[in-house]
Amino acid sequence: MGGRLTLRRARSDDAAALAALARDSFVAAFGHAYRPEDLAAFLAEYKTVERYRQSLARPDIHIQLAEAAGALVGFCQIHLPSEFAAESDASRPVALQQLYCAPEATGQGIGGALMDWALAQARALACDAVQLSVWSENHAAQRFYARYGFSKIADIGFMVGSQCDKEFCLELRL
Repeated sequence: MGGRLTLRRARSDDAAALAALARDSFVAAFGHAYRPEDLAAFLAEYKTVERYRQSLARPDIHIQLAEAAGALVGFCQIHLPSEFAAESDASRPVALQQLYCAPEATGQGIGGALMDWALAQARALACDAVQLSVWSENHAAQRFYARYGFSKIADIGFMVGSQCDKEFCLELRL
């Protein structure tokens, strides 16, 4: 990774870097699991500069960047209210989405720094739970979330092109 890790809120001019890191991270972690046409459709719909510009303009979405030596090495976003709210009896849940690290920078504390930010933000927003979805086969991510106290509350689906993945909805009560 190189250099000290710094966190900052994303700005509109970060959209291209966010889209590039999101595509690279998603493909590195999950690209093998999809037919090329499903992967291409998903990336074209969700991992675009325009999609990140739209997210950055929304007051209900907060995106935090992790940078090292001036380069983007990770990011995550929180969304209030959570799209998983119906899976729980929490009164004010927030969703943690897209906790991504650059493929070459995993295992260097970036995910932990971003998780700490997300949990602090959730508390500052007076949320009573943090919710997220994780692929049922992503055991490393499940172990990471379990270390923070997240537990499974539901089985859900996640569409990538025409393929529906089995995902787990996890929650941490604050």
